[in-house]
Amino acid sequence: MVKTMKVLVVDDDEAYLQLLHMILRRKGHEVAEAKDGKIAWELMLAEPFPMVISDWMMPEMDGVELTRKIRSANFSLYTYIILLTAKKNTEDVIEGLEAGADDYLSKPFDLSELRARIKIGERIITLESELRESRDKLIFQATRDSLTELLNRRGLYECVEAEIARAKREQYPISFVMIDLDHFKKTNDEHGHLVGDEALCLVADILSKEKRIYDAAGRWGGEEFLIVLPGATVEEAQGVAERMRYAISNARLEIKDNKPPVTIHASFGVACGHPNQNISLDELVGMADQALYQAKQAGGDMVIAYHEERAGSLTPIALKTNE
Repeated sequence: MVKTMKVLVVDDDEAYLQLLHMILRRKGHEVAEAKDGKIAWELMLAEPFPMVISDWMMPEMDGVELTRKIRSANFSLYTYIILLTAKKNTEDVIEGLEAGADDYLSKPFDLSELRARIKIGERIITLESELRESRDKLIFQATRDSLTELLNRRGLYECVEAEIARAKREQYPISFVMIDLDHFKKTNDEHGHLVGDEALCLVADILSKEKRIYDAAGRWGGEEFLIVLPGATVEEAQGVAERMRYAISNARLEIKDNKPPVTIHASFGVACGHPNQNISLDELVGMADQALYQAKQAGGDMVIAYHEERAGSLTPIALKTNE
């Protein structure tokens, strides 16, 4: 069963437009029309179509030029292109195919042959969609933590490398928040590892909800998490961290056997890098980790951040402690 898809038909002949529209609608597809290549190209820019059936000879922009533009645009989804042409010379057919067309049909065409060519396109588009879904699933599995579904360390490294490069290019700060659950071993020892896993998932859910929409959250390992905050100053990152700390400390994990709910607390270390410092991922993680260590040493359930007081010197400052 072929899924409904959007098809763009392009022809300056009204009779052919109506014929193509009727055939495609009967096959269950949505159809958009354009009377020349220029209009078709504008429609493609607004919303790329998975299939385009275009006449060759048209005013403003012909089908071959439209095909070249579609191929050069590198749209995220593949576009299957069928060219309709009255030209029958081998050289003309080769020109159309070399421009990027997937198939061609000579006018006037047999309706059964047209339906067969459309069916080939449907199979190719369906196969491409399935391959893309499989690829996306593999990428998701490779970059996500299997328990919490947050980014794993590999996913975090890929995200951070891109964000640091963007921060340097656009000259804005980037902050990291390192998080470690307090006394997590005690939770596992007293309630078992299944409850411990539930606690990790609860914290992951809180972090996802409390972070900014454009921040990235990941599980660094064990009971440690990392938040990447593009464009955030140390004060802004501290505010996000404090919001997370408060939400975690007020959460309650219900467990079976009428036992009291489990409370969770976490310590936070914040570090901020500026583009003129040329700070690397490992350096930022190290700074956040040192701040986190101080938060743990001070009793936990608090946020400690590094603040640059003078050039070349970073001094840890407690921005917020639990009250």
